[in-house]
Amino acid sequence: MKEFKAAIGTDEITDKKVRLLRACIAEFMGIMFLNFVGCGSVFKSNVVAVSLAFGTIAAGTIQTIGHVSGGHINPAVTVGMLVLGKISIIRAILYILVQCAGAIAGTTLIRVFSSEISDAKFGVVSLASGMNVFQGLGIEFSLGFMLVTVVCGACDTAKLESKGLSPIFIGMAISAGHFVGIPRTGGAMNPARALGSAVAMGEYSDHWVYWAGPILGGIAAALIYTYVIGSAETLGPKVYSSVSPDEQEPHRVNNRSSCKII
Repeated sequence: MKEFKAAIGTDEITDKKVRLLRACIAEFMGIMFLNFVGCGSVFKSNVVAVSLAFGTIAAGTIQTIGHVSGGHINPAVTVGMLVLGKISIIRAILYILVQCAGAIAGTTLIRVFSSEISDAKFGVVSLASGMNVFQGLGIEFSLGFMLVTVVCGACDTAKLESKGLSPIFIGMAISAGHFVGIPRTGGAMNPARALGSAVAMGEYSDHWVYWAGPILGGIAAALIYTYVIGSAETLGPKVYSSVSPDEQEPHRVNNRSSCKII
């Protein structure tokens, strides 16, 4: 029963050492920055500029809040960590809610501050002409799979030497994913990021693709890396006990303090 309660995460709500509220605020602010900068770069910018904008702001944000919340700022990552038992159910639900709210806030802010730009889409993602939903789903699945695989590798406890560089590696992976995704699906890679633009602009065409694809890809990547290609140290036991902020190191994969991820 005790393990079940820990898996649910009821202890995290009342345990001040966990600082769940701080983690949720960090996730909110992190993805707000992501959408503000990334979606703001879309107007009259080319694929290279947009890809670099998303990658660099992600790297900076992860470095900033990773020790507080793990730096997920992506529901696909959060769900993947939930499936592996790295975070509790309550923490996962709260993270996803604040990620969505933060993304909406970020895109809305950049739209308000750019109200004179009438034809800007502010990061609204849609399938390219000629692509069907299954192709779009495949692209978003692949992008989510690639991203979470890179995250797990960059944050593997068997590679302590990469601890300080993991945000850079993850940011590079995000930029690379946008090079592939933007011409085909818009390159969301992040359900909350896509939702932020959809809500701000009121456009929801094939929106389910941008949730199902990255989340399924993230789950698959986390499972495959941990149980197939990761080191024995990476595999480790699932731990549901509460984690205090000083344990939330960017290189950890084995415990509830999931590594810094977008």
